[in-house]
Amino acid sequence: MGKVEFHHGTSDKIAYACRLLRKAYRSGTRVVVTADDATLKTLDKQLWVFDEFEFVPHVHAAAGKVVPERMWSTPIWLTADPASAPGERQILINLGGDIPANLDRYERLFEVVSLQADDRQQGRRRWKQYETMGWQIQPHEVKD
Repeated sequence: MGKVEFHHGTSDKIAYACRLLRKAYRSGTRVVVTADDATLKTLDKQLWVFDEFEFVPHVHAAAGKVVPERMWSTPIWLTADPASAPGERQILINLGGDIPANLDRYERLFEVVSLQADDRQQGRRRWKQYETMGWQIQPHEVKD
């Protein structure tokens, strides 16, 4: 049985993901973030500018884009296909609308759900799917 942490109620998923990723990077944790490519492009851009004093190393492995082998050791991997992330990765962060594949590969799974009505509805659907799968669900209300 797996465990999923729902971080819900954020006004800005991308900004919240940036803060989560900075915290993970500082702790030495290797992370995969999954979502649709448009969301990942936005996150990629935000990771460059959200903190003017600190850089969070990351790679955006877009579909069809070749990532040089030297980049494989980068701690933060942004991809629509979490199975494609190289090496051992402890955490999977889902910013997408569906449950990602290969969940058992990760020690922890974070679902980030915003206050937007459609995103909340998709989050509720995923919550029910995780319950059906027998996963332990831990909610975290975000107050930002």
